[in-house]
Amino acid sequence: MSIEIRKGTPQDIAPALQLVKELAIYEKAPNEVEVTIAEMTEWGFGLDKQFDFYVAISDGVIVGMALYYFKYSTWKGKCLFLEDIIVTESQRGKGLGKLLFDKVVQVSKETKVRRMEWQVLDWNTPAIEFYKKYDATMDGEWVNCKLTNYHLEKM
Repeated sequence: MSIEIRKGTPQDIAPALQLVKELAIYEKAPNEVEVTIAEMTEWGFGLDKQFDFYVAISDGVIVGMALYYFKYSTWKGKCLFLEDIIVTESQRGKGLGKLLFDKVVQVSKETKVRRMEWQVLDWNTPAIEFYKKYDATMDGEWVNCKLTNYHLEKM
């Protein structure tokens, strides 16, 4: 099996979105994905760029991705937020997640962020165990809050 990790391109958006949909199914939220290929292309490569991503390619097929963006902390300064690492189900357990995670760690170091952060669902034991191998801090103190598009439009 030959593996390549490289920066995502506009041509990678469609398979990346397919991975996002696969993740939504795994996370028991198959109907929650609203983003389109056109939106991801604009937000990943347009004038109002919002994110970067890497893809994992096995034998010419995209089988994984890591999507991240930069944010700002009033206490720490520039931070990197890892939105998702996704590896297609048939390729899990082969080290692709580690390669993708390590690539984002490398980006974090190169861009001199003060913190790299991400979220993991409390029931996703395989992911939690994966992150523990990196001695990651699991913060149970903060509560995640959000207003969905539905809520915003009601205001």
